[in-house]
This record gives sequence, C-alpha cells and structure tokens, in this order.
Amino acid sequence: MAYRSFSLIPTWNNNLLSDRFTQIDNLFSRLTGEAPVSDTPAYDLFQKNKEHYEMIVSVPGYTQDELDISVLNNHFTLRGNPKNEDTESSEEKESISYLHKGIQKKGFSLSFSLEHRIMIYQAKLDNGLLTLQFTYDIPEQEKPKKISIGSINNKDGYAVKHNES
Repeated sequence: MAYRSFSLIPTWNNNLLSDRFTQIDNLFSRLTGEAPVSDTPAYDLFQKNKEHYEMIVSVPGYTQDELDISVLNNHFTLRGNPKNEDTESSEEKESISYLHKGIQKKGFSLSFSLEHRIMIYQAKLDNGLLTLQFTYDIPEQEKPKKISIGSINNKDGYAVKHNES
C-alpha cells in the first residue's frame, strides 16, 4: 500500500504522459503482484476558503457499508471493500446477462499522510461521490497579528493610541 503525502498544491497532468504512466504502472504491477496505483479511485481536492477544504472521491457503485474511513496517527485511509457477488442467489445471476461490464468494483485503499492541523469533520456519500470536508486549523499564535501604531501626543511621553474609523 502506497502512502501519499497530502498536499494542497495542484499536480500537473498530461494525458499522453498519464497514459504512458498507466501502462508502466500496470506492467510493474503484473511483475510485483502489487495493486496498480491507477486502480485507486479518482479524486478532486479544492479550497473553499482560507481554512476549509473539500475532497471528492469517485466511488461508483459503493454503499456506505462498503467504505471505511479512518485516521490513525495522522494517516488518513479510505478503503473500499465491495460485498461478495456470492451473496446473490443463483436465480439472480442467471437472470442477468451482461452485454458489456466495464464498471469494476474492486477493493481499493487510498492513503494520505496528514499534517496534524488537518481535521476531517464530515463525510457524505451521494450518487457515487464521497465528499470529505476538512479544516486546516492554524493556531492563534501562528496567525498574523495586526499591531496598531501609536503616537506620542501627551506631555508625559506615553504613546496614545488613535482609534481607527
């Protein structure tokens, strides 16, 4: 299982390069027996405002029972564990005749190393899209502070703060 570093910097994508990478990834996966990186679900990551971010993961056909989201020691993991097709009765299997079956529900694992300031506060599954909302909390002591400038206007020599309007 490959861990990815969670970054808020967008990545560069080139379809020709991406196709070549997928082919090489599949070749190495066949040689090593590891799951290809390209088998992980596609996702979008975007910033809603200064402290709120959202990740949308494409998980078509998965139900809430088949998805597991966990954070342990600053490692976020999303796992997809599809139910066995063996649970369908033989009558249901015989009545279904696929002309083309392109949607594959394979088990997957998507992992990121999170910075200690990232907190996931909501997860929703709707129409095959898993939406994760999280915040990037900056402690008060690390936020920039505005320092007001005073002037010496009294006879004692002490600074007098002027009210800003």
